Amino acid sequence: MTTLLIKELIRYRGRKKIVMSRPCVYGVFSGPVGGFMPREHLCVGCLRCTTQYPEFVQIHPNPERYHLGDSYFTPEQVETTGYEARTGRVPVKGAGFRGVFGGEGWDGMWTDMSEIVRPTRDGIHGREFISTVVDIGPKPPFLTFDEQGGVKALHQTILALPIPVLFDLPPASLRSERLLRILSAAAQEVETLFVLPAGIIRKFALFGPPIVPLVATSDLSSFSDFLFEPGMIELNGWNETLFRQVQARFPKSIVCLRLKSASKEELLRNLHAGVRVFHLATDYHGRGPDGRFVLDLIREVHTILVDAGRRDEVTLLGGGGIVAAEHVPKAIICGLDAVALDTPLLVALQAQFLGECTDQERGCFRLPPTLPEDWGLQRVKNLVASWRDQLLEVLGAMGLREVRRLRGEMGRAMFQQDLEREAFSRIEGYDS
Repeated sequence: MTTLLIKELIRYRGRKKIVMSRPCVYGVFSGPVGGFMPREHLCVGCLRCTTQYPEFVQIHPNPERYHLGDSYFTPEQVETTGYEARTGRVPVKGAGFRGVFGGEGWDGMWTDMSEIVRPTRDGIHGREFISTVVDIGPKPPFLTFDEQGGVKALHQTILALPIPVLFDLPPASLRSERLLRILSAAAQEVETLFVLPAGIIRKFALFGPPIVPLVATSDLSSFSDFLFEPGMIELNGWNETLFRQVQARFPKSIVCLRLKSASKEELLRNLHAGVRVFHLATDYHGRGPDGRFVLDLIREVHTILVDAGRRDEVTLLGGGGIVAAEHVPKAIICGLDAVALDTPLLVALQAQFLGECTDQERGCFRLPPTLPEDWGLQRVKNLVASWRDQLLEVLGAMGLREVRRLRGEMGRAMFQQDLEREAFSRIEGYDS
């Protein structure tokens, strides 16, 4: 560094202001002793200094940054989620995409947004209307008419959510009253649903339209005297007796079945029993009990319902492994009607990762010691607003006017494995 300063003092004839500011136009090296004590808070990460003077300047990430996330929810995604929760805006860095263009999980799926074959819709700026409303509940397979030719009244309950996102239950170790009231209030304001165990609802008196009780067989005795009729009730695993009793006790509520995985026989048997809303839940890394990724599980369940000719009658929800805004449209393309969020809500509230966070039962998150309700509420709303804008960007680029048309549109997606197999399968040495 001393040699560089001497050379530049000679080159620029002692003009100290120029010498002490180079090679950073943002003034990182403009302090009293220049590069010997850089002003790190002025760095914007352009890396010009490392390119222009690699023998003198090197930039290394702060080791503490690696602890912001885990192996799945990476520090880069934590940083992006924090920006979205802080500002409510779409994160645009202006330096191009620096990440990988393929990989495992959601990174192995690309969306097709060609403007050549379909016109772009401008929805994010308000010049065109793009609907993000989704319907939750059973849909009739066909309409019936009365003797006068009018459509007979439908007695099935349908919930319309303005965005295809709902809140899944937080980890067991974080179910404090303050956190639950923040998420409940946020769900109320963004007009979505919030899944909570029935016992927690009674303990903290969390009643209202957004609340979706998660009910197991052991909860039936305490659940039957609830003081309100939920819009939707979720069963934690299949039990036909419990299903019939919930239907009898709350005839106007939508009954949803929570599944970790489902074989074709099991899924069709539940359909025959009357279930029309399914929630496919995986762990926080998007893995099912058999280790398969949530993307593959969604496609499998969607295909089973399509082959059975029952897809339009059913609402399919899904969660686990959804940690970025781009994962929402990708999950809907694979076959979901709406996406359940879990860990992004905690990261929006600046929860700290404690090692690998894979499931709800492990105490792998720690929230800030102080969690003001108004601050937490605004950050969750900002996150949802940012993700909605990014969903509108995808829909607009695809030329779609509503998100319901995106469901199961596999023609709008490309998969890295399929493309590589198509391109290289005949080449000797290729291993699929």
